[in-house]
Amino acid sequence: MRTIFEALSMTLGAGVLGALFVSNAVAGCGDLASTQAPFQLADPDVVAQVFAPRVESFTPDQRGGAPNASIVGMWSFQFISMGNTGHNPLIPDGAIIDFGYQHWHSDGTEFIESGGHSPANANFCLGVWGQTGYLTYQINHFPISYDATTGDIANYINVREQLTLSPSGDRYSGTFTLDVYDAKGNHVDHLAGMVIATRITLDSTLPRSIPSNPI
Repeated sequence: MRTIFEALSMTLGAGVLGALFVSNAVAGCGDLASTQAPFQLADPDVVAQVFAPRVESFTPDQRGGAPNASIVGMWSFQFISMGNTGHNPLIPDGAIIDFGYQHWHSDGTEFIESGGHSPANANFCLGVWGQTGYLTYQINHFPISYDATTGDIANYINVREQLTLSPSGDRYSGTFTLDVYDAKGNHVDHLAGMVIATRITLDSTLPRSIPSNPI
């Protein structure tokens, strides 16, 4: 059986890279009700960086990442579509669903600043997290999206993630599910995929490859 990373790598190497941009129809944080082609695909080098094996070494003046690895802190993340080719409309494996910055707090709460959605629809959203085992975590996240014209609530969204932190504490990966509900609470969409993230530290700079603004 192929791993998630192997499946993504094969997809990215199969000529799908011709689709370079995310739809401008995507609404608020996490809302996929109107997602459609063309899509921007994840950079395979960025994905490989997260999954690459590393020799873990530490120094007393480490600036991020530590021997007692914790997920608390600030992260640069991407949500990448996997297994949604049956979605209507079709979403190819490797398509970037969202990206931005995620903040994990020591009190078990977190929030996301989405780079994939407009502030007019809501691009900040909130959640709670818990540790489920050694270096494993789960998160339960609740965005709300709005109609940019009327200001009315357009959708409620529930995002759930299952994640594994690297021993160095400087990267994590895992899976997500995303369920969209209309303003009356009716379930209208579902999506799943993989999450990759790297820690933001005092030494961080902008990544060499930033997804295009889909708004």
